[in-house]
Amino acid sequence: MHNSGDLQEIVDELAARLGASTTLEDRSFRLLAYGAQHGDIDTVRQESILRRRATGEVRDYFERYGIARASGPVRIPADDELKVLARVCWPLRHADVTYGYVWLLDSGELTDERLRAAAPLVARAAAALAQEARSRQDLGRELRALLSADPEERADAAAEVAVEVSGPVTAIAVRESAERLAALWALPRGVLARPGSPVALLSPAHLADEVAQAMQSAYGTAAGVGGPRSDPADAWLSWREARQALRIAEHFPQHAPVAHWQDLGVHRLLARLGQGDLRELAAETAALDTELAQTLEVYLDQGGHAQKAATELGIHRQTLYYRLGKAERLTHRDLADGDDRLTLHLGLKAARLVTRDAR
Repeated sequence: MHNSGDLQEIVDELAARLGASTTLEDRSFRLLAYGAQHGDIDTVRQESILRRRATGEVRDYFERYGIARASGPVRIPADDELKVLARVCWPLRHADVTYGYVWLLDSGELTDERLRAAAPLVARAAAALAQEARSRQDLGRELRALLSADPEERADAAAEVAVEVSGPVTAIAVRESAERLAALWALPRGVLARPGSPVALLSPAHLADEVAQAMQSAYGTAAGVGGPRSDPADAWLSWREARQALRIAEHFPQHAPVAHWQDLGVHRLLARLGQGDLRELAAETAALDTELAQTLEVYLDQGGHAQKAATELGIHRQTLYYRLGKAERLTHRDLADGDDRLTLHLGLKAARLVTRDAR
């Protein structure tokens, strides 16, 4: 995570100098450090310490006072309904960018003069967070090279990234969003991130599931998780798997919203195919309309169990048999033949990738 030792030292000194309960959060309201309690505390401070971040409702209340744009301390009044005590929010700004917030519970003794005396400590905290953000940006550029298919690019980047990451590692691909921005700067230390299409992350293997779930939730889209690699120099292989797993997560609801390469079974083979091969497979079912294709796919997904397929589709079993017979005539395939069933099943899955990739 951030340089927690330095931040904790700053928070402890602020709390002692001002005699106020103090917390320090990043700009996504995730707790980074907190000081000893001074006087009464409220539910917000308790929840922040226990859950490591404030609730959405509380964040909305605080942001109403313009803290993200403020250049100095902002006084926020108490709110009985939210169980919020009066506090001072001091944005941690460096070079006109807000990197986080210092929160001070105010019993009425935090005068402007006392706050001005604490300004150097706040500036120091802001500089520390800014430096961390710049380091992550530099590592993001190195990550791009490390995940490249070009061995020369990977070799040049490996030495730089090895300082931050040691094996085993897992790559994660997350679909970006035009509506949401995830706090890549707030990821734990040891997790490297690179914005792009898709967003790339390289995580210690034991954190991969947690990071993938968090980032997928933040973007509200889909994510793919590659297989772990013991050597970070092989991370590009995990990245290739992560992108292919993301593709499956976006096309097949049963694997959404987070698809793990190791759990994809035959879908791993489909994900590796190019558009030409997929179109060739999909051509086997091109004669089917949407209703017939859905009926046949559900029937084959259910292993040819007619009653289960009819129940899932919400139709009578005789209607199912009628549609299956029509599908056989249009495709010139026999559902009683194992090879024909496999051909049609793969064709339907390939059609999903061809249609939606094109879209």
